[in-house]
Parts: sequence; C-alpha cells; structure tokens
Amino acid sequence: MVKLYDKGVYLLNGTEIVECPQEVAAKTGKEVSQEEAARNTMAYHILADHNTSGNMERLQIKFDKLTSHDITFVGIIQTARASGLEKFPIPYVLTNCHNSLCAVGGTINEDDHMFGLTCAKKYGGIYVPPHQAVIHQFAREMLAGGGKMILGSDSHTRYGALGTMAMGEGGPELVKQLLNKTYDIKMPGVVGIYLDGEPMKGVGPQDVALAIIGATFKNGYVNNKVMEFVGPGVGKLSADFRIGIDVMTTETTCLSSIWKTDEKIQEFYEIHGRAEDYKELNPGAVTYYDGMVYVNLSEIRPMIAMPFHPSNVYTIDEVNANLEDILHDVEQKALVSLDGAVDYSLQSKIVNGKLYVDQGIIAGCAGGGFENICAAADIIMGHYIGSDEFTFSVYPASTPVYMELVKNGAVADLMEAGTIVKTAFCGPCFGAGDTPANNAFSIRHSTRNFPNREGSKLQSGQIASVALMDARSIAATAANKGFLTPATAMDVEYKGRKYHFDKNIYANRVFDSKGVADPSVEIKFGPNIKDWPAMPALAENLLLKVVSEIHDPVTTTDELIPSGETSSYRSNPLGLAEFALSRKDPAYVGRAKEVQKAEKAIEAGQCPLEVLEELKPVMTKVNAAYPEIGKGNLGIGSTIFAVKPGDGSAREQAASCQKVLGGWANIANEYATKRYRSNLINWGMLPFITEEDHEHLSFKNGDYILVPEIRKAVEAKASEIKAYVVGEELKEITLKLGDMTDAEREIILKGCLINYYRG
Repeated sequence: MVKLYDKGVYLLNGTEIVECPQEVAAKTGKEVSQEEAARNTMAYHILADHNTSGNMERLQIKFDKLTSHDITFVGIIQTARASGLEKFPIPYVLTNCHNSLCAVGGTINEDDHMFGLTCAKKYGGIYVPPHQAVIHQFAREMLAGGGKMILGSDSHTRYGALGTMAMGEGGPELVKQLLNKTYDIKMPGVVGIYLDGEPMKGVGPQDVALAIIGATFKNGYVNNKVMEFVGPGVGKLSADFRIGIDVMTTETTCLSSIWKTDEKIQEFYEIHGRAEDYKELNPGAVTYYDGMVYVNLSEIRPMIAMPFHPSNVYTIDEVNANLEDILHDVEQKALVSLDGAVDYSLQSKIVNGKLYVDQGIIAGCAGGGFENICAAADIIMGHYIGSDEFTFSVYPASTPVYMELVKNGAVADLMEAGTIVKTAFCGPCFGAGDTPANNAFSIRHSTRNFPNREGSKLQSGQIASVALMDARSIAATAANKGFLTPATAMDVEYKGRKYHFDKNIYANRVFDSKGVADPSVEIKFGPNIKDWPAMPALAENLLLKVVSEIHDPVTTTDELIPSGETSSYRSNPLGLAEFALSRKDPAYVGRAKEVQKAEKAIEAGQCPLEVLEELKPVMTKVNAAYPEIGKGNLGIGSTIFAVKPGDGSAREQAASCQKVLGGWANIANEYATKRYRSNLINWGMLPFITEEDHEHLSFKNGDYILVPEIRKAVEAKASEIKAYVVGEELKEITLKLGDMTDAEREIILKGCLINYYRG
C-alpha cells in the first residue's frame, strides 16, 4: 500500500523510479550529478523564484500572499502595528471561520471581526465575513496560483495540489512579511510522493492521506521537508481529491507540499474564473529526491485514525475484525496522553459485536469540499440516521460550495436522511462546535483528533474520543445508523455532480481593498483587545525555574494552549495565558506567575529575593560559585521541559502565552516542528535541547537552573551552553541551541520580535 525508500532516489521523466546514478546514466545516456538532479524538483524552482538571498542553501523567502483567521490575525496585526506597520505590502486575507460563535465570551468574538474589517480598510487588505468560507477554502478558490507561494498563520496552509507552495507558521513570521522582511530557512529536503494506480470505489482522499500519515509520522520521514507529489496516479485524481490529500500533509510534520499539475487543475482555475493563474508544473527529466514514498492507490482501503492522533491508523475492516483488541490498544495508548485524569474505556462502544459511533461530522478545510459532500449525499440517500444517540452534521467549506449543494439537491438528500447541514465554520476541528457527550465516540472528516480537540475538558472530568475517517465512510456509517461501516461495503451509484462556482457570493460580501490603504480609517478596538505587555531584553545571566515537566512522547500545541472557547481570549495576551497548559498541567500558570514576581521586581528596581523567599538559598549557592552574578546582570524566569513539544497547530500562542507569564526557555529532547521552534525564538525564548534521557534528567520540576553568561553565548553563536542545576551544589549540564540565523539570535537578545523591529 505504502512503501518508504531508505535512501534518496532519482525519478526519470516523472514516471520511473531509479535508485542509483549508474542506472540513470544507462537509461538516459548522460551523467547527471545528484546536485544537478536535485535542482529539477518543482519545489526547488518555486523556492528559487522567491528566494532573495542569492544563496540556495540559506533561503530568504518573500511570499506572494498572506492569509490568517480570527484566532490569529488580531495578534499578528497588533505585533506589526507595534513594529511600525503602515500598510499591507502584499495581499493579506483575514477570514473569520474560527470564533464565529459570538455567544462565547460575550461580544469579544464579533469585536475581533470588526477589528479585522477596519484593519483591512486601513492597511489595504481583504476581509472575509463569518460563515462565508473557512480560511483554506477561500485561499483555494481566490488566492492560489501556479508557481506562487502563500504563507498562512494556520498549520494546514497547504495549496500544493493547485501548484502553490504554501506554509503554515506562527504569527511572527507573517509579521516579518508585513514589514517587508523575509522568511529565513535552510534549503529543505524534498521527498517524492509517487502515486500509482487508482482508488477503488468508496475510497476517498482522507483514506489516502491517513495511509501516508501512518507510514511517515512516527519515523519523521518527511519532517520539515517538502512533499512533492508525482507519478501516474496523480492524473487519476480529481482536483478536489488531490486537495483533500494535500491539506492533511501537515499531519506528517512536513514543511510544505507541491504537486504536478495538469488539465484537471487548469479546469479548477477556469471554474473559479482565474484561468490566468494556472501553471503547468512537472519535475525535470532527471530529478533527485531525498526520499521517496511509493503509494499504490489501488491498494488503499477505507481508513480510520483512532484516538488520539492522526497517525494511529488502521483499515476500518481491520478494526471491525479485531474490535476488542484494537480498542484495548487504543485505551492503553491513551493512558500516556490522559495522565490518568479520567477513566477511559471504549469497550461500551461494542454493541452486538460491532462498534457503535455516537456522532459523525464532515467539516472544514479537509472534509467540507464539494465532492466529499456530494459523495456523502449519494451514500446516505434513501437511508435514515435513526432516532437514537447517533447524530450527523455537515459543514460545507464555503458559501459557494454550500450554494451549489443546495442547487444540485445534495443538501436535500442529506437533510432528508436526518443530517444537519451548517455554515462554513472550523468549530468541529478546534473544539468549538458539535462537542460530543462525555464518553462519546465521534468520527470526523476533519484534520485532527488530539485529546480535547473536540471540546471536552479533562480538568472537568470529561473525555470524548474522535477518530478520523473519510466523508464516504462516515456517510456509510450514518446510513447504518451509527455502526462503523466502510464506504466500500455500500452499493452506491455516485452521480459525479459537476461544480459551478458563483463568483457573486464573494463579490457581494467580501471586502477587498484591491491593495489600497486608507490611513484615515479608525481601527475598532473591543474591550478585550489588549496590547502586548513590555518584554525585557535577554540578561547577561539567567536563572530558570522548571515549572512543568512533560514526559509524553509528543506534546501538542493544543496541550500547550488549548483551543476551543479559550481561543476567544486570543486578542488578550494575559487573558489567554491563564489557560496555558490548563488541560495538561493545571498548576503551571500559578507556578510560572510565582517565579515571574522576581523578574518584575528586577524590572522595578527592587530586590527579587524580597518577593520570592525561595530564591534566597538558591542565590546563596549561585553566589558561592559566581559572586559577580546579581543586581544588574541577572534575569529570572521559568522554563518547561517536554520530550518533543510543538506538534499540531501553528498558533503562536503556544509560545507567547509562556512568554507573557515570564517564560525564557523551553528544554526538549527535540522539537516536533520547525514552526513551534520558530515561535519560541520570535517570542524571545531559548529553544534549548538536552540529550539526556528524559527518564533520567539531571533536573526535575521545581528545580532552578543557572545559565551563566547566556547573553555572551548567544552573541558568540555558541552551539553548546553550560548550565547548572542548583541543588546542594551546582551540577553542570549541557544544553544546545541548534542552528540559528543571525536574525534569530538578535531577536532572542532583544527579548522578542517586537523589540527587534523597534530597534
């Protein structure tokens, strides 16, 4: 089904995989070096077209367009305003697809929307009102272009199927683009994704995506690399099908994606009235890839990602055949994520030997596409979901998609079966819509199934489970009144309905400044929209208290700062920070605030030992070895330890919430994604690495760690940092900072990106 090559390979004429250069020479009649062939990837050409450094090993990228949603755009614009923003230099789209439920938090969600609209007018942007489209569907319909690059403040910013290299990053990276700066990275590796064969009837894009995620996530095969889709199987897939696979590549932890394009993608642009934005893309005659994932589409079966990660994949047939064993395995894995906070069992979901599901959802940038919902309507037509616990909701990804589904009768077929069809909203994906009942099991065609992602709260004794599936098998399960069923088990005549895009929907509702700024517009600030607090520069020496210790194999950004209704406070840095780690380590905020008292005392010219009694014996030990450390040269703050933090969302708040609570660093064995590490750096936090076994650390929660001469070490570009755990004596440990650009080091020295741009 999916095969990973254990080394780099060559691709000849986009169709033939060759493993050694000698065979390349024999087949082509010419010698082609690996370096030359690596420059023939589609990714290389697009990156070269957008690189401003003149050095293809150290890229400085300028993007063509930017996009954000209402969880992130307030913080981004506030940061840019504090750094000197005068107008948006490139098209910047502000969508409102996350916090559209104004009942949560009073007026604050709609206040943020009005902030966005007035900023679009003042700075020359594009504003998409609530319920019109989810961020990525609008980008596909109206922004993407062949050979272009788009940067979004959402991790699922992926438009590779349309020939656009797109990346999801934390807000500070968009701030840099708004200030005419660059996105600085090393040239990423490029891994070929070779599609062969053709999907069988009933198999959808989520099935293919989950098979790829299952094969590549745990081993990091494509981590921080570009996934380049090639091979004869690409041409067998519709544009919508490709888009559905592409958006899920984020869950592999790749950096970006790009696909070869053809007449089906050309037709997509024509349907949307943008024929001029199509560009044919193909790899070169001889192309070298740093790795290759071979996918036989004909062998893919309906898949399910069981709780609590998109990589926890099985075929649905496998689950049904080994139900008790697989549910037990899921329960055991969940013990790691749930920390024993609740009793977790799925055995009650076995009814008459079958898995009974409580809820089905098709939604958002992954599930809410036209073809997915049409297929679901075809499957469920003539069936009824029943009157028991099972519920079924569908969220089309945009109003144009919704309108066409109404016109062609798909919505009527769904509703007649008992389905509730709702507007474009990302709620089910981030925990603010269709939260299941306690102990319920939900199957969803959406992007993630992390713990609490569906809205349950461990700290309140709640737990619900989400499994990811394709829309087709969700509809088959709905037709079977909630009993888990693969779509391949249904005898269905798929109508293959044609899509017609109504451009007037956006023309009538979306505000588009056409790039013209109006400085006279007054920005509307609701009472919850707050400026960033002042952040000090990095001190000569640091004293860090470990205030949280997390030993899960991976820590998601959802655990660092929960999504859902907490995101309503996204425009209030200190308000949002109150929720940091609240579902993973509820004592974290209190511990961090207690340590922060010392740094605030230093900034006020007072003695930190007077406000934090526990510092007195610590400083006695420190001064015995370093008598010069103290007044005027010491910063005091907090750090957390996590094995592998940062999987999941691009939301910068995972780092900024720690920062505004006095965080100065993270310590990890490794970072799950480039974007989380970048978020730490942009908020002035040191991304330390320790090579110690996480089960045998030299420090523990509650310990103080002295990092002497840290400022000098950052300035000197030191790769290893000597630090000391303060106990009965100072115990030396080694921390590493990893590769950092000169600009990143300067940001840390200044204390954060805002300080950096203020000079």
